[in-house]
Amino acid sequence: MPTYIPEPFRIKMVEPIHLIEPAARAAALKAAGYNIFGLRAEDIFIDYLTDSGTGAMSHHQWAAMMAADESYAGARSYYRLKAVMDDIFGFKNFVPTHQGRAAENILANLLVQPGQYIPSNMHFDTTEGNLRARGGRPTNLIRAEAYDPQARVDFKGDMDIAKLRAFIEETGVANIPLGMITITNNAGGGQPVSMANLRAVSAVYKEYGIPFIIDACRFAENAYFIKLREPGYADKTPIEIAREMFSLADGATMSAKKDGIVNIGGFLAVNNDDLFQRIRNELILREGFPTYGGLAGRDLDAMAVGFMEALDERYLEYRLAQTAYLGESLLEAGIPIIEPPGAHAIYMDAKALFPHIPQTELPGQALAAALYLEGGIRAAELGTVAFGYTDPDTGKEILPALDLVRMAIPRRVYTQSHLDYTVEVLKRIAAKRASYHGYRITYQPRLMRHFTAQFEPL
Repeated sequence: MPTYIPEPFRIKMVEPIHLIEPAARAAALKAAGYNIFGLRAEDIFIDYLTDSGTGAMSHHQWAAMMAADESYAGARSYYRLKAVMDDIFGFKNFVPTHQGRAAENILANLLVQPGQYIPSNMHFDTTEGNLRARGGRPTNLIRAEAYDPQARVDFKGDMDIAKLRAFIEETGVANIPLGMITITNNAGGGQPVSMANLRAVSAVYKEYGIPFIIDACRFAENAYFIKLREPGYADKTPIEIAREMFSLADGATMSAKKDGIVNIGGFLAVNNDDLFQRIRNELILREGFPTYGGLAGRDLDAMAVGFMEALDERYLEYRLAQTAYLGESLLEAGIPIIEPPGAHAIYMDAKALFPHIPQTELPGQALAAALYLEGGIRAAELGTVAFGYTDPDTGKEILPALDLVRMAIPRRVYTQSHLDYTVEVLKRIAAKRASYHGYRITYQPRLMRHFTAQFEPL
């Protein structure tokens, strides 16, 4: 039986939640076009839609917000954030942004031309969307084991170095404006990337003169996995490991709404001075002056405190243990998930749970809908809806290898009883799985369709 370790904090404020009746849930889902993004928050009992911006801030963060400086330019809040950025990430230049996709937008706008390719282990949805919006072609070069949900690999998020080198040789350096890697690898189950792999990826990019950018959303969780699993790092602190990770790259994008434990915020950091000047100019057009970047001073201060809190070992031990408890409890109940459990979320294998639903009939969407209808739980489809796309050369619909439903656990929000309730709901779904049917899309936008697509049950 999995064990649940005590939370390393006390609950100081509570927010009421309410489980509405089954008929009301059915009506709410239908009114939302069967898209869980369209549901009203008050109709959700447990919300695993995302861990982005949904965490509980600490008393230190709230206190820092009260002491914030709201000067338009040169605010003290900015310089407090800069000191933390220098300490952890170490890049020569950075600008704050209102969230990670703003950083991705600026970077893609400046570097990506139509028809160019951007390799990574696995791009997540907003990164992929921003690259495709510029005519870019995001390319995933994850290790083969990532596509086997049951494979227990310590660093399942690693990029395949042989694939990366072969891809660069075949595509040509002129057609690759930048290379990326995501830590942890969100699209593939929240799996970590090893320091050895980061070092090897960095060496390949440097060999070919390709700028190396880290998608750093969950850098602290990745650092702690390295401490726990990679030889030579057991005695290092998470902040020491983080510094080493970022020393291998030329820059980073980040949504601080994850491992900054804030409700809004992010950054774009680079070492190249010329590129940074172009970023500053773009930022002023899109986000704001370079010392606030679309954020209030209080948000900058909350980020500065949150980055350091995310690296606290007691917090990270609890964070990973909470997710492992949910994951192992689901496995005991016979619910197929991506193994081993990651840090920020549990990813259920919808194709394995609903083998009778063809992938073209969206088993992930069916599972996301079932979770809400059965238990008032909201979770995100990260399968055919989120990552299926039309090949620009052939016009063929490309289906992803994995059809997943992600339950992302907000930081410092839910307790053991919430997770136990989740397991019981999924047991009930599994017991009557044959009664569930697929869905079809009735409306979809060109990019990032999962946010606003509309469906109907088959």
